[in-house]
Amino acid sequence: MGLNALTLLAATGAGTEHDTFRLVSVLVLSIVLILVLILAFRVQAFVSLLLASIFVGIASGTMPITEVADTIIAGMGSSLGFIATIIGLGAILGQMIEHSGGAQSLANGMLKAFGEKRANWAMLLTGFVISIPVFLDVGVVILAPIIYALARRSGKSVLVFALPLLAGMAVTHAFVPPTPGPTFVAYALGAPLGNVIMWGVVVGLPTALVTLPLCRKLGDAFHIDPPSPEEEKAARDEDLAVPASTRPLPSLGLILLMLGGPIVLIVVGSIIEANLGSSLPEGLSKAEWGEQLKQAKLEASGFTQVILFLGHPIVALLCGTCVAMVVLGMARGLRGNALMEVATKALGPAGIIILITGAGGVFKQMLGATSVGKALALALGGFEMGPLLLAWILTTIVRVAQGSATVAMVTGAALIAPVLEGTGIAYSHAELSLITLAIAAGATGFGHVNDSGFWIVNRYFGMTERETLLTWTPILTVISLVGLGMTSLLWLVV
Repeated sequence: MGLNALTLLAATGAGTEHDTFRLVSVLVLSIVLILVLILAFRVQAFVSLLLASIFVGIASGTMPITEVADTIIAGMGSSLGFIATIIGLGAILGQMIEHSGGAQSLANGMLKAFGEKRANWAMLLTGFVISIPVFLDVGVVILAPIIYALARRSGKSVLVFALPLLAGMAVTHAFVPPTPGPTFVAYALGAPLGNVIMWGVVVGLPTALVTLPLCRKLGDAFHIDPPSPEEEKAARDEDLAVPASTRPLPSLGLILLMLGGPIVLIVVGSIIEANLGSSLPEGLSKAEWGEQLKQAKLEASGFTQVILFLGHPIVALLCGTCVAMVVLGMARGLRGNALMEVATKALGPAGIIILITGAGGVFKQMLGATSVGKALALALGGFEMGPLLLAWILTTIVRVAQGSATVAMVTGAALIAPVLEGTGIAYSHAELSLITLAIAAGATGFGHVNDSGFWIVNRYFGMTERETLLTWTPILTVISLVGLGMTSLLWLVV
């Protein structure tokens, strides 16, 4: 579905070609400003996005300077009401699983199911599942000992087992909510979280599996020996500030229940909500459709209302987090200050991500309020470029330039959301979910030395910069291109 220039012109209303050029120039300069602040002056992404938002508000000339600060507040508030809660709860759930040894239990269970001859399959699926609640860098730290042990027993390169694990984690980190990046993108584009989870698995799992032959080939091509037990222990003592539980590992079934329970609730809730929405009349405006859907929920049966309540992402994750705190924490001897310390540890990195996503919401709000986003939609209309490719290109540019996948997704969503609104086209939930995944694919590929994940992989698996560029970067690039290809194929049939 291309972006038709006439449709865009009608959507943006009156305006000259000069105005469009000026507003698009403001947008380009704002992106340059973000990159210069982050790369040249090492300004934190949160501050950089806020400064770029202020620049757009002033330089656009379409907003009184007295309204700039109010727009910042509106953008931050509208984003964080949902995003902050989801990220915070997901971080605590992941921390409880990490502390209890759930990641190791999952890896051991997968190895037992597949056998060590198919350990690369086991590691890929372990990475895909565990990265749903656990941040990628934390997952590497807690699962590295299993990789080292496999390498010692088999005599093979560490990379034979590490690269599939990393590929699975990279895909889920970008493609499957409730990880922060896709959660924000889904919210910014108006895609229901349950729909994005379903499409994220549909696209993400095959994408991860496609990387297996490349992981195998690169693992054999670069032989990396595991560190000595003493070196391994020193690295873990340095990185794990809160000691892991000394009790026996929780069962594989329990960990899968902790991970899958909230996801299933969210997906079921989205399916029921979609069924209610499908019964509404066609041709309604977005506001009218929302009001009628709200009324349909009120008129639904008591059982349906309970499922919708439990299936709301915030309620589902809150339930999952509370159960995890009891089952993986209190029931295993984690009480009082120790329980609080584990939960508090999770909110440190989560807080930074919450602020970045909030600033992304401000940037999106400013682009919409100043009509800069509509001007970009108008300027791109003549190219007849589909929204998937446009989303991927915009996000990839930011990813390559500044490194962080999360910042790339946040910025990509802030750029593409006003463009989609400017087309005047009513995109379905499935289409919005696929655009979300195109942004995720763009934010994954081409990782290099400006990406913190590059250095985590480099350090933990004992590679040189050259070896990391020749192994990790190609895998991320394949994930990006295959993800874009799969979303494009699915776009033809949704």
